[in-house]
Amino acid sequence: MALDDVVSEIKNAAEQTAAGILAEADKDVAAIMAEADKEISAMKEKEDKKLAESVERLKRQELSSAELESKKIVLAKKKEILGRAFDETLASLENASVEDKLQMYKKMVAAGKSVIDNPKVYVPAGCNVSAADLGVSEVIPSEKIASGLILENDDGSLQVDMQYRTILQSVWDREMKTLSDILFG
Repeated sequence: MALDDVVSEIKNAAEQTAAGILAEADKDVAAIMAEADKEISAMKEKEDKKLAESVERLKRQELSSAELESKKIVLAKKKEILGRAFDETLASLENASVEDKLQMYKKMVAAGKSVIDNPKVYVPAGCNVSAADLGVSEVIPSEKIASGLILENDDGSLQVDMQYRTILQSVWDREMKTLSDILFG
């Protein structure tokens, strides 16, 4: 029986060695799995952070885009209102009574005489004012003038444009900031 004891002893030793190797392999597998889990967790955390940053960036971009679009709409509406105010002001000047227009024309001529001493004056066609009414050398009706006057010296080398649209546009451009503040606060 000694041979059976030796076989049994070798078998037990082999089983113990195999069990030790398996235990060591299980320990290595557990360590590898723990390291893999740790790396996966770190990668997931990093990707979650990237995702959160991307989502936040997209939210900011969408908000900025919406704010910009809102500002464009408001600006377009303000421009429309200002344009309408300009047109209504011009129409009010153009539709003034004959007496009011004559008074405005006299003031325009008086102001223009600081540049041209004895001007001839172009008026809108159909305007019934005389040279004597305005205190000028000549009044010439013109189809090119909608409202207001154009003063010109004798040889035509100097003109002063006092058409309502020209004057209003000049005041409008110069006072746009003030007008906008008055209208929109």
